[in-house]
Amino acid sequence: MQLPRILPEVLGDLIRTALAEDIGPGDVTTGAALRGNETGHAFATAKEELVVAGTAIFGEVFHALDPALTFILRKQDGEKAAEGEILAEISGALAPILTAERVALNLLQRMCGIAALTRRYVDRIAGTQAKILDTRKTAPGLRILDKYAVRAGGGSNHRFALYDGVLIKDNHTAAAGGVGEAVRRVRARVPHTLKIEVEVRNLSELEEALVAGADAVLLDNMGIPEMAEAVKRVAGRIPVEASGNITLERVREVAETGVDLISVGALTHSAAAADISLNVVRVERGTLQIP
Repeated sequence: MQLPRILPEVLGDLIRTALAEDIGPGDVTTGAALRGNETGHAFATAKEELVVAGTAIFGEVFHALDPALTFILRKQDGEKAAEGEILAEISGALAPILTAERVALNLLQRMCGIAALTRRYVDRIAGTQAKILDTRKTAPGLRILDKYAVRAGGGSNHRFALYDGVLIKDNHTAAAGGVGEAVRRVRARVPHTLKIEVEVRNLSELEEALVAGADAVLLDNMGIPEMAEAVKRVAGRIPVEASGNITLERVREVAETGVDLISVGALTHSAAAADISLNVVRVERGTLQIP
């Protein structure tokens, strides 16, 4: 599958920060346990069924400590992996592999967990017109990776940050004096190239949004009957997004109301990290039998 590229400079900064946090002035355990000339292989293995995401940054963490390490992908981002399958192989000096292990695994496990949960949501609404979206409820500093993982899982990205899209939420409307007033103020101040989406909590606020000329509406924590009525009233004129309490058990009936988009904060704020191990095999003599 085609996924958006993550800028190398962004990855580099993120990796350096993460490694500095973990290593500090030095890895005392590896430095004491190894003589420094040990070589071998390490295998990243899925300990449960998962969806792969983050293989590029996984490899780059090791390369940040030793560019001479060999990194071989066994699985591509977006692919499913069964329990016991090898995702990637790293070969070369063992000291940098051991030092980078935890940072590399932390990032890979988080991204695979997000991708796997996203895939479950996407599969649950198969056959409907709705798309699964993420939100800005991401780990600080890791948003680009979290949102990449959602794409790997088959979901779509909502706005990346506050600067690239207008989403008028309930606190904005409260501060501005109502849904309609908030939409009108924003319309007068932002470039025509930005679409204006507004959150509505009931059918009355929906009518305000439509009259004010909103380009999209977000139905916040509506019940299924009210959501279906909202879709009926919009009648395809603008995109309709549903959000709030979107669980796996409920997402299918939400999609069947006819909404276009379903945003799920849980994709990035509540996904369990995937269970992945990194096992090292030292090479002393002869030929290693690679699994």
